[in-house]
Amino acid sequence: MALRLEDYALIGDTQTAGLVGYDGSLDWLCLPRLDSGACFAALLGTPEHGRWVIRPEGPARTLRRGYREDTMILETDLATDDGVIRIVDCMPIRHEHPRVIRLVRGLQGKVRVRSEAVVRFEYGHDRPWIRCEGKRIQAIAGPNVVVLDGDVPHHVENETCVAGFTVAEGDEVGLRLAWRGPRQPDPPPVDMAKTVRQTEQWWRRWVGRCRYQGEYREAVVRSLLALKALAFSPSGGIAAAATTSLPEQLGGVRNWDYRFCWIRDATFTLMALLEGGYEQEARDWREWLLRAMAGAPEQMQISYGVEGERRLTESELPWLPGYANSRPVRIGNAASEQFQLDVYGELMDALHQARTHGIPPIADAWELQRALMDYLESHWTDPDNGVWEVRGQRRHFTHSKVMAWCAMDRAVQGVERFGLDGPLDRWKALRQEIFDEVCEKGFDRKRNTFTQYYGSDSLDAALLLIPAVGFLPANDPRMKGTVEAVEKHLLREGFVQRYTMNEQTRDLDGLPPGEGAFLACTFWLADNYILQGRADEGRKLFERLLDLRNDVGLLSEEYAPTDRRLVGNIPQAFSHVALINTAHNLGTGNGPAHRRGSTPKSS
Repeated sequence: MALRLEDYALIGDTQTAGLVGYDGSLDWLCLPRLDSGACFAALLGTPEHGRWVIRPEGPARTLRRGYREDTMILETDLATDDGVIRIVDCMPIRHEHPRVIRLVRGLQGKVRVRSEAVVRFEYGHDRPWIRCEGKRIQAIAGPNVVVLDGDVPHHVENETCVAGFTVAEGDEVGLRLAWRGPRQPDPPPVDMAKTVRQTEQWWRRWVGRCRYQGEYREAVVRSLLALKALAFSPSGGIAAAATTSLPEQLGGVRNWDYRFCWIRDATFTLMALLEGGYEQEARDWREWLLRAMAGAPEQMQISYGVEGERRLTESELPWLPGYANSRPVRIGNAASEQFQLDVYGELMDALHQARTHGIPPIADAWELQRALMDYLESHWTDPDNGVWEVRGQRRHFTHSKVMAWCAMDRAVQGVERFGLDGPLDRWKALRQEIFDEVCEKGFDRKRNTFTQYYGSDSLDAALLLIPAVGFLPANDPRMKGTVEAVEKHLLREGFVQRYTMNEQTRDLDGLPPGEGAFLACTFWLADNYILQGRADEGRKLFERLLDLRNDVGLLSEEYAPTDRRLVGNIPQAFSHVALINTAHNLGTGNGPAHRRGSTPKSS
């Protein structure tokens, strides 16, 4: 039976990441990259689909677990009748080979321990050839080679790599797993305890750069660490999550691959990094954006691979039963082929925010932006798939048009504030035209609320971003009405769903209704409360969201109030970015929502 998502913790080396359960089992690991095939896929199946578990022999219970302060090094204490052990899980910051180091320490008594690693490449499908060489085991299949070694010898039992050993109080045994390519030499031996200490120092130096000193520092730092662990450091890209196909509804079909980089996350991520004091990471993210979307404007995608890859072909893995029997299991993401108008606004806003924060411009970036604006001028009236990547009929989504306005507004500001070259009068006129159309066609005067798309009765939580991008102030009567409508129709036990779930939505989405409350949307509601001067309500909602984090401070994409469980891919970068930005909005009164919403507005 699968563990709850809350029972998993993340380890990572800023190029890939794995999930370790509270029971000492590494149930998910993709090598050598976040979006590579998993060699441990038990998270989406059974232990036979790959895992590495270290446990005491016989009955055991978990006493506690947590990260070492200001690091991504995980410690799990397991107890038996004979004593207590601690498992230290670490992925050293990569220099060549991706590695997982697991130290087993004796804390009390004397405990017999067993390590079992079932290696299955390509998401549990490929059974490798296993070769023993002294203390070292190699698992080989196609281009993948995993080497397992350590301080104790391993042997093979029924295709399982096994090591058994005893630790007494004060003892420490190190085990290591490393990946190498087909023609690379095996990784050389290392002092594993020393490597863990060096990794600890690296993470603490990184956290030492954090500027945030407010009352929510622990939550902000942990979220920043999660973002850094989800980064692909060679390129600067930050993946939306470390996992694929963790369901938005247990047993449902809304199971997507989030191991890619979304353009719409750009501004939120950039602001979270800048507010945290991480200018270099913000610069790297900005440069990844420009490289990824370079080329013909009509070919701009909503998401790319961590190196900017464009082909994210979606397929299903029928041999995996899925987390909690949630099928299908998917890899790749067909939404990358959709037309989503809002990404033009997010991209223009991200690059505008980079300029306002003094990040030096990249040569030719403005020329590329101008090409995008030329395309947008001709296509902003087109229907699109919307911010939630609906797989049904394209519509004139209100949020998409607001973001088209945002793109035009940032282009105008590029000319007016930074002296960049552009057709100012034409852009200003088009900005006004978009504004007027949204207020006319996207607003329901009878109900005093903006709607999901032109002419619809549905609501959309993405409309909570209207003040954040500066389209209207939060205290505008139309926004107050929209917030009230969200509170009335989208709140579910105090948390915000993405949009109205009804038959009209089913026709739009092409999928049966049913999912948890989207956590980022709930943070956006808190931001609106803060911008409206309702700081106490914003703080109360924010702290309810903090309470949803698991014991090691991680959030998934959604929360299922009826089941009282986290659902969706975990950890979700968008949720942690929203947490960081709301904490800044609460703490200073001059956070990202205040500054992003302070641009000149049409009237």
